[in-house]
Amino acid sequence: MTKNVNLTKNKVNNALCAGLEKKVKEKKFTVYQLCFMALMAAVTCILAPIAVPIGPIPISLTNLVVYFTVYVIGTKAGIGSYCIYVLLGIVGLPVFSGYVGGPAKIAGPTGGYIVGFILMAAIGGFFIEKFKRNAVLTIVGWVLGTAVDYCLGTVWFVYVAKCSFAYALGVCVYPFIIFDIAKIVIATGLGHAVRYALIKAGLLNNGQVSAKAA
Repeated sequence: MTKNVNLTKNKVNNALCAGLEKKVKEKKFTVYQLCFMALMAAVTCILAPIAVPIGPIPISLTNLVVYFTVYVIGTKAGIGSYCIYVLLGIVGLPVFSGYVGGPAKIAGPTGGYIVGFILMAAIGGFFIEKFKRNAVLTIVGWVLGTAVDYCLGTVWFVYVAKCSFAYALGVCVYPFIIFDIAKIVIATGLGHAVRYALIKAGLLNNGQVSAKAA
């Protein structure tokens, strides 16, 4: 009888220890995720203002960082990181393309593309998670997400700038297609390498990222 009681106690203790260990791991993972979100928001703030002039609308590195971030830390964390960046820009920090800040940037002609990056991240992230980060399908997902961003941004541009769709496509979309495809390929390759290194170092857990963070 005493032996059975001891066995029962041992089982209960083991179950409690397992549950506690799981909670600790989840807590540790959450802290890491928050750190990565803050880090990538900071990286976005550094790289996004850099603009390469090719016409009326310059090339920005913002979407490159979004592609990379969502691939590495997951859709929810990636979108959260980008939203932090946008909020910092809205309150006045000069983190938008061309080193400007404030709500006027969002309300301006190109504000739709900034907002559209959230939808782009959600679509691309869905493909990344659904197809287990398959390189080809990841690229397909990003192309579709970028196309949605183009659509939203172009409609916004036409409404605010009071111009034709043809003009908006000519200055906001067509010149950037080849560059955005290159960014998608670069971010996917680099994201795969960085994510693998983080998992190998124990900073990201592949199973947890897929089920919770992504």
